[in-house]
Amino acid sequence: MAAQFGRRLYRGAATTAVAAAAVAALSASQAPGSPLVAADGEQPAAGATTPGAGSGDGSVSGDSPYYTDLPPLNTPEKTDTSAVLPVTGSAESGIPASVLAAYKKAERTVAGTDAACRLPWQLLAAIGKVESGQARGGKVDAQGTTLTPILGPALNGQGFALIKDTDNGAYDGDREHDRAVGPMQFIPSTWEVWGQDGNGDGRKDPNNIYDAALAAGRYLCAGSRDLSTATDLDRAVLSYNHSDEYLRTVRSWFEYYNRGTHEVPDGTGVLPSGPTSRDPGSGSSHVGGGPSKSPSPTPSPKPGGSTKPKPPSEPSPEPSAPGDLGKPTSPTPTPAPTPSETVTGLRNAGTGALTATAGDPFAERIKVRAHNGLGGAVAKTSVTFKVTGDTDATFAGGGKTATVATGTDGTATAPVLEAGEKTGGFTVLATATGTSLAPVTYTATVTARQADALARTGTEELTALAGETFEDIAVAATYKGETADRVAVTATMITGGLLPVENDKGPYLTDDNGDPVRSIVLTTDADGKLTLPKVYADGPAGTYKLRLTTEGGADLVIELTVEERTASAAS
Repeated sequence: MAAQFGRRLYRGAATTAVAAAAVAALSASQAPGSPLVAADGEQPAAGATTPGAGSGDGSVSGDSPYYTDLPPLNTPEKTDTSAVLPVTGSAESGIPASVLAAYKKAERTVAGTDAACRLPWQLLAAIGKVESGQARGGKVDAQGTTLTPILGPALNGQGFALIKDTDNGAYDGDREHDRAVGPMQFIPSTWEVWGQDGNGDGRKDPNNIYDAALAAGRYLCAGSRDLSTATDLDRAVLSYNHSDEYLRTVRSWFEYYNRGTHEVPDGTGVLPSGPTSRDPGSGSSHVGGGPSKSPSPTPSPKPGGSTKPKPPSEPSPEPSAPGDLGKPTSPTPTPAPTPSETVTGLRNAGTGALTATAGDPFAERIKVRAHNGLGGAVAKTSVTFKVTGDTDATFAGGGKTATVATGTDGTATAPVLEAGEKTGGFTVLATATGTSLAPVTYTATVTARQADALARTGTEELTALAGETFEDIAVAATYKGETADRVAVTATMITGGLLPVENDKGPYLTDDNGDPVRSIVLTTDADGKLTLPKVYADGPAGTYKLRLTTEGGADLVIELTVEERTASAAS
């Protein structure tokens, strides 16, 4: 996974024993309820070979190398509820400022769209430490992009997984094989599906810590995982790299960061001493000598699309007791659910009216409740929300579907629903994932953008000689006193009288084909302003009326005076 930092190290049996002892010491100190320990006290067996190890299938980085340094056994203690130590804390507990900010921002973003996952930023920090030493000690620019690309070895099947080029070298500079890229070490094909724009610059760049941290967070939360449980956390980490040693290393750093961290300046983070060398007999990658040469690419990440991510394959590690690391045990059978744990139906959990203006988020969140045969709540039920119908509305993040697990009260809340530009009605279906139970249907409506006031931005009288044009007619639109951006404005030349209608003579505008029209629909810009196209002064001399109207009740009439062309003017 990580790039080739410094010289490669082959770790012997003594180092392995020290690592196992360190993990055992950390495990023994964990209190009940710790996110690193399952409720029944089970942990993955050391040395168990997980499915797909070394294949590169379904993992973030093709299971390429990573750092194996463990945190100090003298773990810093929390000094307050924020779990942030003073700057005088252990050097190993220091995380570079931009990198730490990216992890915390990713946690907040994911919490807003997938609260049931309960992603802790300390898990991202643990993976970032193991993958790239926190972006090589925080060597990033002001936007969070690494100063130089962080690349793993060529995944050419020679000691690594075999993954032939999938991006034509756009991300990793290698047109023959893929390489893991960036501070969170994504292989290009995985980045194409899971890439995110975490810093809002309009690009999805695996070399940017904000983008990479958010992508890693969404990847870890795939499906209906709840990372506050040991089982789901283990599966998430193993889906990142199919290695029990990797899982133990990440869990050690996760526990360490949970007990205290502090911020250090970018570029001053502690860099681990060397990458892993795995046992070739385990079926995992073996570091060996690496590629014969390393490219010097200038990756040009492609903008990400709206591809819907699929959950990665989930290895099922064999459990063992905390004190028995290294002793394989038989898997514990999963007990069948009791009647009180069996979902028999879903129902609306009090969702209000779903209406939103085009381009805005829906204020109401969709809620559903899972219940058993006696009407009681059922927790940890996977619920899939799906947007259907002729609409461009999506859930936050751009997806048409979202999967959320119910809480202890049996309730699951969908991510924020965001209206697109298409107006009208559509439906959202909530179903118990993987069952044939009837879905709960919610009706949603997107209304057109509105303005309740239009005003000219100039005060001069508008006059033009017959045959010439009226130009620079500008207006501003507002709604409830605020700028009304991207609002449709209908401009129509009208007759006079109590019941004005479209005029068939006098001044006119032109359509896209250049043909004369006396009614046209235009749109305000992001500032709520609109400059009308040229209005041609046609017809006999006189005063004519141009009427502007919008959804929301805005109505403005502008007078246009056409003056007769004199002989002197004609000459």
